[in-house]
Amino acid sequence: MTGPADGRLEDQVSPNTAASLRAAMTRLFEGRPQRTDGRLTKENLYKEAQVSRATMNRAHAVLAEWDAHVAAHGKVTPGEAKRDTAIADLKKRLTAKTQECTLLENKLKAAHTAIAALFHDNQALRQQLDRDDSAAVTPLRLRGPRQHR
Repeated sequence: MTGPADGRLEDQVSPNTAASLRAAMTRLFEGRPQRTDGRLTKENLYKEAQVSRATMNRAHAVLAEWDAHVAAHGKVTPGEAKRDTAIADLKKRLTAKTQECTLLENKLKAAHTAIAALFHDNQALRQQLDRDDSAAVTPLRLRGPRQHR
């Protein structure tokens, strides 16, 4: 890599090739690839620009821009970031629904237990009524008006 005296990198490719690489880089960063799957890899960069890997490797300034962007923003494309956000949101919603289902299932089990206990109590009381002769209904006789003492 050679560069001017001020330390900037120079591309050792034609201006047209550098422009093709920069256009490809922009398309990849913006998530609108034309010739690749859109992942932010150098392989996709040279394929998207339709140049050889060796040619891309001579574009030192372009590669420095690529590396700086990837270091600052990561290798996630806008589409991948959107997908990852959607997945994270769906995981949160799934966790909340799972907790809700667990709570409702526990309430259902408690209700089932209470209903079963009440059913058995009801059966026992009915059997007791059937066995108990003293359980016959005795009519109340009304007496005359109550007298106050």
